[in-house]
Amino acid sequence: MNHPSTYRDQRVVILGLAKSGVSVAKLFHKLGADVIVNDKKETCPEADELTALGISVLCGYHPDDLVDDRTVLLVKNPGIPYSAPPVRQALDRGVEVITEVEAAYWLSPAPIIGITGSNGKTTTTTLIGKLLDAAGMKPIVAGNIGLPLCDAVEEAEEDGWIVAELSSFQLKGTTAFRPRIALLLNLAETHLDYHGGMEDYVASKRKMFANQESGDTAVLNWDDETCRAIAEGLSADVLPFSLYERLEAGVCVEPPYSRDHLAEGADEPRRVIVYRRPASAGGGEAVIMPVDALGIPGRHNTANALAAIAAALAAGAPSEGLAKPLELVRSVEHRLEFVRELNGVKFYNDSKATNPTASTMSIRSLKGPIVLVAGGLDRGSDYMELLPVFRNLKGLVALGETKEKLLRVAELAGLANAHSVNAEGDAESTLREAVRQAAALAEPGDTVLLSPACASWDMFASYEQRGSIFKQSAHTL
Repeated sequence: MNHPSTYRDQRVVILGLAKSGVSVAKLFHKLGADVIVNDKKETCPEADELTALGISVLCGYHPDDLVDDRTVLLVKNPGIPYSAPPVRQALDRGVEVITEVEAAYWLSPAPIIGITGSNGKTTTTTLIGKLLDAAGMKPIVAGNIGLPLCDAVEEAEEDGWIVAELSSFQLKGTTAFRPRIALLLNLAETHLDYHGGMEDYVASKRKMFANQESGDTAVLNWDDETCRAIAEGLSADVLPFSLYERLEAGVCVEPPYSRDHLAEGADEPRRVIVYRRPASAGGGEAVIMPVDALGIPGRHNTANALAAIAAALAAGAPSEGLAKPLELVRSVEHRLEFVRELNGVKFYNDSKATNPTASTMSIRSLKGPIVLVAGGLDRGSDYMELLPVFRNLKGLVALGETKEKLLRVAELAGLANAHSVNAEGDAESTLREAVRQAAALAEPGDTVLLSPACASWDMFASYEQRGSIFKQSAHTL
């Protein structure tokens, strides 16, 4: 494993700007590397900050000689595909290609808790940060959730923790990365346009555990068959969590939920979250809290809380201090976020639901009739996974590249109130019109839910932008 300081006076190419690109460029420049930053975007507002430091920035194209004989490392933005010409050139030349996660790990003075999965990453990462903060354990929440990891490691202390939300894109570009505690929440078909198939997607997620050793902890969802299979052969100590199984060692709900029971409204007050210590740790049982005391609704959020509790316990947080922060927490922005109530109709922003599994969980979490606003980037799915929940919708307003596919699922589900919004104006006006139509379909006691089941990039720069426009639209009805 190379330390960033070994790249002094060596040429390091940073491919892609954005926040993480700026952060990693400044880090290598500070350590004395000859840094060159390249972004295909015509306009790079971040360039001024870097050029003021003496860092070379090229925008608008990929130069043919960007990767040359002097280049010893390429750090790429996670979203840039490995088929991009500079990445291919680097690999052909034998130049190491990594993401910011790897570089941050090389430098971090603090142990890292890494959180990945197809759904629930942001909520679980946020919960872990709150649990460790309440325990006085100095967490810094970073990664895919907002703060670049290279910024976090500069703030971190040896007796603190970095709590990092990590995507498959980020993990694919790691080699030596070793989180002290690694979480895999679930796995569903998503990002297959980037990975080319589930095999590469799962392999990228598995890299979270590749360098863990005995004494490290792997927190795995025991209700997910693929996660459970990954547990076999790991060097780390496995700490499972489950909604549906009584675990002899791990974090679970007692009594367990039934897998056959799909409705989310029957959370019984008698259900509690339990931690059972493995025999190697002396055994014993601790009741953490009642399930219905959690501050965020939905069975999927109960699973997120189980994972967060497991991580906090593995980090050394006392079990008796975990309930209060979880009681006080509210929904993360853009993830089943309550926006407002107007004329008896509630509006929820779930813009971060970028695949059908996430939207299914959110729809099942809310009570009463739902008018759904959905649609976005077409990654090839037929969205038939949504058929069961579409049968229970009151209405659908579809937009974006996938609107016709969603209307087809609505037709098969027998949903009469299914409409689409044509993108005659810009993206913002299109979403505002979708919200207006959805509100017109709703009556007192109903919910208007933005849960797109798709990524945002066909119309918006990010799911955050999409969610913010939805909230503005709801507030100006």
